[in-house]
Amino acid sequence: MDDPDGDINLACLEYKEGNYEKALERFTTATHLHGYQPCLAYSIALCYYQMHNYSQALKFIADIIDQGVQNHPAELSIGMATEGMEVSSVGNTRLLRETSLVEACNLKAAIEYNLKNLSAASEALTDMPPRLEEELDPVTLHNQALINMDTNPSDGFAKLQYLLSQNPFPPETFSNLLLLYCKYEYYDLAADVLAENAHLTYKYLTQYLYDYFDAVITQQTAPMDAYNKFEAIGNEQINELRRLTKRMNEIRDGNDEVIIQKTAKAYDDTMARYMPVLMSQAKIYWDMNNYSQVEKIFRKSVEFCSENDIWKLNVAHTLFMQANKFKEAAGFYEPNVKKNFDNMLSITAIILANLSVCYIMTNQNEEAEELMKKVENEEEASAATSNKTKFFHLCIINLVIGTLYCS
Repeated sequence: MDDPDGDINLACLEYKEGNYEKALERFTTATHLHGYQPCLAYSIALCYYQMHNYSQALKFIADIIDQGVQNHPAELSIGMATEGMEVSSVGNTRLLRETSLVEACNLKAAIEYNLKNLSAASEALTDMPPRLEEELDPVTLHNQALINMDTNPSDGFAKLQYLLSQNPFPPETFSNLLLLYCKYEYYDLAADVLAENAHLTYKYLTQYLYDYFDAVITQQTAPMDAYNKFEAIGNEQINELRRLTKRMNEIRDGNDEVIIQKTAKAYDDTMARYMPVLMSQAKIYWDMNNYSQVEKIFRKSVEFCSENDIWKLNVAHTLFMQANKFKEAAGFYEPNVKKNFDNMLSITAIILANLSVCYIMTNQNEEAEELMKKVENEEEASAATSNKTKFFHLCIINLVIGTLYCS
């Protein structure tokens, strides 16, 4: 005899153990037995999210939101805040809990944030049934803090600090607060948070993150000691990258797609840990204006990073700053520009400015003029269609070129 409640309980246990494929199977079975329920649809979406199958996760999230809109159009005001309408709080009612809309919107926001679609992530949060700030759950507060950090960092830090004082709080709160303090160069605050919450480090920080924060904080008073700490962390990641590369070569001709995907995911995760360490090492010498040493650091990592866009961009900056390697710098800037040639305004203005200088300094004035004309045309087209967004790419390019001639 089938026991749907048993299946759900076992699915939850599988999920907690990190067995997301097995959890997904059990949640799916329970759905067939129980019929459609928002909480089960959310659980399935969450499994797909953990398996990094974002398209399937978004499909189940869309079903939850569509059900909420169809069944409760007036009671829950879904999406009205996004449309700019005046809405009042729907409160934390039983109806809201039963629809799983808060969870679904938060998961959609997390997916869009991971995909670096910040406007879509922000929209996912404003699509949520409206509540007063004091009514918001910890996960929503956490996601609001992260997604709006670029536009309102003081509010974001206040929310994360508040969450850290609550029990319980989302597990990612501690590491995200520390990472953001380091990103905004509030190193003293990061050190204070670590010192005041030593009991949280063992529970919420991996050894990698703890070592990374330790090195970043050390860098403020003893740069070369920090460099050696980063070197030790980086060597661990390089060894793992080599192991995974060997593993990928061994399984490439096999038919087990699941193993191939898991290994590829492990490689990407390891690279995501290695890049901040590498960039931190480079920054130590960059801050000393020792650009030739920065170049040596990047050359040492070419084996694994040669296809990485962030690495290529920073190599370009490093070559540019040496003032006698403009041709080589252009070679690293150009792929980024060509990839976005139909949307030049999506490229950071300083990249376009530096590439223009590279062209001028290597007697490629026509290429510089063509690039600047393309930017000018896009700015004019944008101004004709939108009064809200103003672009200053061409101004910045002209300013950098003008500085070049002044010097």
